[in-house]
Amino acid sequence: MRDDRPFAGPAPPAAVFFYSPDRRGEHAERHLAGFNGILQADAYAGFNRLYHGTRRPDPVTEAACWAHGRRNFFELADPALRKRSLLSPIALEAVRRIDVFFAIEREINGEPVQVRLAARQRRILPLLNELEAWMRVERAQLSRHADVAKAFDYMLTRWPAFTAFLRDGRICLTNNAAERALRGIALGRKAWLFAGSDRGGERAAVVYSLIATAKLNDVDPQAWLADVLARIADHPIRRLDELLPWHWRKPTTGRSAGVGTLASP
Repeated sequence: MRDDRPFAGPAPPAAVFFYSPDRRGEHAERHLAGFNGILQADAYAGFNRLYHGTRRPDPVTEAACWAHGRRNFFELADPALRKRSLLSPIALEAVRRIDVFFAIEREINGEPVQVRLAARQRRILPLLNELEAWMRVERAQLSRHADVAKAFDYMLTRWPAFTAFLRDGRICLTNNAAERALRGIALGRKAWLFAGSDRGGERAAVVYSLIATAKLNDVDPQAWLADVLARIADHPIRRLDELLPWHWRKPTTGRSAGVGTLASP
């Protein structure tokens, strides 16, 4: 998933789905074999070798997701989620502190990289240092079997990844953009059983990529696909980029419904 809009970047948003028959880390390594940059994700162990110093061409920079870190505390601070009347005051305090970061991030969303970075250094860094110190003190007093201790460990053992957003203004606080793009599959799979075969899974990934990317660019996927499929056979192969969602425009007055136009290349 790529979305430069939070830091006013020039690239249009896009999503690419890959199919794999299981969750083994080798698939992620193969999908990202030539990738060299920042990967923001949850703590899935299958990504670990991507971050390792021996990885070639270079290690991928890990950026942790604060939504995942916050969730572990939130579930302990909300009695409704825990299905019990007791809540953890420590977890509640952790959520309160983390929510301040989210509030600041909402204010600087869409600002250029340097503006975001300066605001984070000035406003978030002092609070983040206080949070780390508080977390380490509280963690030292807890049994390793305590649920809230596990929530602390999830973040403290990955602290460099959780603080990566303070070193690069392009990094968001969460990977929620990717989570939202995946939401349609997570909900839709309740309505079907399987892709039918590995080849079917690979084809489904291609279709998901097209639909999700169209949505990210505020384009109606059905209208865009209908228009592109109708013209692609006669379109010059060297100009296929002109058919991408961010070059497409909604139908103008007088055009038949479901047909779009392309922006000038």
